[in-house]
Amino acid sequence: MKESLRILFISAEVAPFAKKGGLGDVAGSLPKALKEMGHDVRVVMPAYQNIEEGIANGRYDFKIHPGQLQVPLGGRTFLVGVLESLLPGSEVPIYFIAEKNLFNRPEIYGYADDPYRFAFFSRAALDLSAALAWRPDILHAHDWHTGPAVNWLATSGQTDPNFHGIPSLFTIHNLAHQGRSDWNIQNYLGISPYSLDEEGYGEVNFMARAIFHATMINTVSPTYSREILSPSGGAGLDGLLRHRSYDVHGILNGLDYQEWNPATDARLASTFDSEELAKRQINRRALQERANLPLLDDVPLVAMITRLDFQKGLDISGHVIHSLMNAYAGEAQLVILGSGEAEYERMLAQIASYHTEKMSVFLDYMPELAPLIYGGSDMFLMPSRFEPCGLGQLIAMRYGSVPVVRATGGLVDTVEDGITGFQFQEYDANAFWHALQKAINLFHTDKEGWQRIQQAGMKADFSWQRSANGYQQLYRWALARIAG
Repeated sequence: MKESLRILFISAEVAPFAKKGGLGDVAGSLPKALKEMGHDVRVVMPAYQNIEEGIANGRYDFKIHPGQLQVPLGGRTFLVGVLESLLPGSEVPIYFIAEKNLFNRPEIYGYADDPYRFAFFSRAALDLSAALAWRPDILHAHDWHTGPAVNWLATSGQTDPNFHGIPSLFTIHNLAHQGRSDWNIQNYLGISPYSLDEEGYGEVNFMARAIFHATMINTVSPTYSREILSPSGGAGLDGLLRHRSYDVHGILNGLDYQEWNPATDARLASTFDSEELAKRQINRRALQERANLPLLDDVPLVAMITRLDFQKGLDISGHVIHSLMNAYAGEAQLVILGSGEAEYERMLAQIASYHTEKMSVFLDYMPELAPLIYGGSDMFLMPSRFEPCGLGQLIAMRYGSVPVVRATGGLVDTVEDGITGFQFQEYDANAFWHALQKAINLFHTDKEGWQRIQQAGMKADFSWQRSANGYQQLYRWALARIAG
């Protein structure tokens, strides 16, 4: 077996070009770590409106790939433009499928034709590799948006000499989003027969089909890989996942240590490392000023940076936030950054209106503010209902903010209770409140113990190099499966 692998890496999001969550971070970081290991990685994503505009105004340095890509779909051949660049800070090529009617839109997701948009992208990404005369050793596909590629490669693609015998790894970032469509989409993709014996969902489910057809499957944390095999965590696909359980693995996401490094982060008021925790006070003051909070020193400054939806535990957070503001009158401060569902935005705005001297809420997407929150807060809250991996707790620990998390998914795998943070088990407000009280008590009564937890979190290894080793092993297992 070859030491160096050719890896076709396809994703609907790739940071910094397009990102809604952890998927974008993985797709923007893992290929660089794999390249450093000696692999030939090519990344493909759609050319969204912000990318097209970035090229027009000179923000992005892209070149137009010569010729037009031919994509056969729905009984006709589409001619598609391809843009090419490099992942920032690397020599990893990234290609953008430029189909204006499908991708040149203000948002990445949320359109009625999303299944057809990403079916088109999936097929175009595969055809691009053939047009480049570059045959991958393995396809690495991410979440339901690339499920059509996995499905086609394992079925109709096996009759095409360009793709015959290529295995696939399918990474599940969030099982809750599955990509459903009508059966006509299989004809559009040219997949016949439909070949998912236990479909049973009344429609095409691209997450299910990718799980069924992928050579190997992984999730973005070991605990989540086990949780999705149960009815409570399987989002309706637990039976199918148990059927494939032998091939389901968990690899913990990494953190881009170049982007997230408190010792070099120019977005902070003061840089620092694990031996210079006193410098965090400068960031604390800057955060208090930015949030219009009193410049108090010896009170816990608590933070949340989150997407405001049901997954993130907002339904058990309202009572806890209100209790925190009332029970520690004048002795706790809270900063929240996030946007999402209207009911949670209203809830947070209302609570903040009662506690203007102690609480500040930014209901927006403000990536420039996030590093200061991580670097200036004492505690970081993640009371998730479920969490495939989680990025916030990794950044918080890296920046010396002690996480208080629910024991689920990747939060279990990254936060050691009493060592690098605090956990609570049951998904309810009382358990959350008790864990937060425990953290606040230690903050007040044992400064040395508190600093040990901060330093342990800052020194923990969540580098992409470690994660890339795990992915390399899965690639080799997938290749061995095909060879065997």
